Amino acid sequence: MHDFLLAKEIIETLKKIALNKGIIKVKSVDIEIGMITHTDHTEDINLENLEFGLKNIAKNTALEKAEFRIKKVSGNNWRINKISA
Repeated sequence: MHDFLLAKEIIETLKKIALNKGIIKVKSVDIEIGMITHTDHTEDINLENLEFGLKNIAKNTALEKAEFRIKKVSGNNWRINKISA
């Protein structure tokens, strides 16, 4: 469940970036994912579930055909490293 919510948050962030930069079609996105910290626990994200969520939420957007390159890293957050148009 958290994987899907994270995917939604990432896609919303990417859509804002694409809009601000005037990107019509995103080819690829490099994302780093660490542990996700909630108020009462820390959760390890399943990368396969995250990618599935990203691809499904990206349908009918500038990200629809994007390749999501996801790298697992240490730390307690996620970040977008690169967007290629």
